[in-house]
Amino acid sequence: MAPAFWFSASADTAGFTLSMLLVFGSAKLLGEVFERLKQPAIVGEIIAGVLIGPPVLGWIAPNAVLTALSELGVMFLLFRVGLEVKSSELMKVGGVALLVAMLGVMVPFIAGAGIMLAFHTGLIESVFVGAAMVATSVGITAQVLSAKGLMQHPASRIIIAAAVIDDVLGLIVLAVVSSLAEGQVNLAKLATTAVAALAFTWVVARFGTPAMRRIVPTVEARLQAGETQFNIALLLLFGLALLAIYVGVAAIIGAFLAGMALAESTTERVHDLVQGVSELLLPFFLVGIGMHMDLGPFREASTLGLAALIVVAAVASKLIGCGLGALSMGRANALRVGAGMVPRGEVGMVVAQIGMGLGVIPAGVYGVVVFMAVATTLIAPPLLALSYRNVRPAGAVEGFRLG
Repeated sequence: MAPAFWFSASADTAGFTLSMLLVFGSAKLLGEVFERLKQPAIVGEIIAGVLIGPPVLGWIAPNAVLTALSELGVMFLLFRVGLEVKSSELMKVGGVALLVAMLGVMVPFIAGAGIMLAFHTGLIESVFVGAAMVATSVGITAQVLSAKGLMQHPASRIIIAAAVIDDVLGLIVLAVVSSLAEGQVNLAKLATTAVAALAFTWVVARFGTPAMRRIVPTVEARLQAGETQFNIALLLLFGLALLAIYVGVAAIIGAFLAGMALAESTTERVHDLVQGVSELLLPFFLVGIGMHMDLGPFREASTLGLAALIVVAAVASKLIGCGLGALSMGRANALRVGAGMVPRGEVGMVVAQIGMGLGVIPAGVYGVVVFMAVATTLIAPPLLALSYRNVRPAGAVEGFRLG
């Protein structure tokens, strides 16, 4: 007779395997449906989460395992995007990207906080909503641009660089807002965190590529076991992701910087292996966004109206703010940049969860913020497809030569 623990382990394995099947299968099925409808597959994968998750059918709910797979998925996505981006090209657009990012922080923050204050909510609650509208989910935009082969377009380089800066600035804003909510603002600590975050990002972006050009061939010549370059890539990915967390920025920023550092020193084999891992894990990130949709608070008309207003402001503030920052590139590219900065994704939901944890955001406002995060994530891919509709994946585009 088999021991009791065997049955427990078998049941856990079956449940885990069923979860994998539901998430991956539904994501790919809905992705295929939306591709056939001439819409980005990513929209279908997010809607798959809404359908199989708590908002509709309730077949599966967010849990620790799915969250871990989701975080790995977005890390590998950003790592893969980094492998397609040369640091030298990104540094060239640094000035425009910085302006885009700064306006992409200020305009949405003012819009979000202003709307909440107009609805007579408290100051801390209002600034938390403003903070949730600040950051950009670089993973969503990166996936759309990468899938369409548009990563080398000038507007795309601006979007990726600005989104990375945007996330760093957004986390600094969140640190300030969280300190205000806790009633104690340590200016020295906030300044140290801000300097460390910005310095980390700049140093890796500036010196990572030349360092890896020397390190990778040397290490590869001394190692013999397995996929040497891929192993080096994974060590750098997880190492920089961990370091990013310690200096106060998101792990995905470290993952992106790791990919960019290796962009000029790895073979196509590494790109193919990373693509395979990303293809497996990314649906867990996208479906996870859809599963977090909460429709409960919208039974009240006032909450529904506030949610609609916040979503419109979230889209418009990025289109206008970021678009103005990129206006020097022409109106068409300014629109592309604005559209690329629209999705809030998991970043907006994290801010909402922190606000709930601190007790400064009520359930209704939490639902509004999560709805805004999911809605902007669904709106962004069609906006990007529309703004890039006349752009070819390769060759000269509107007077620019693609790298």
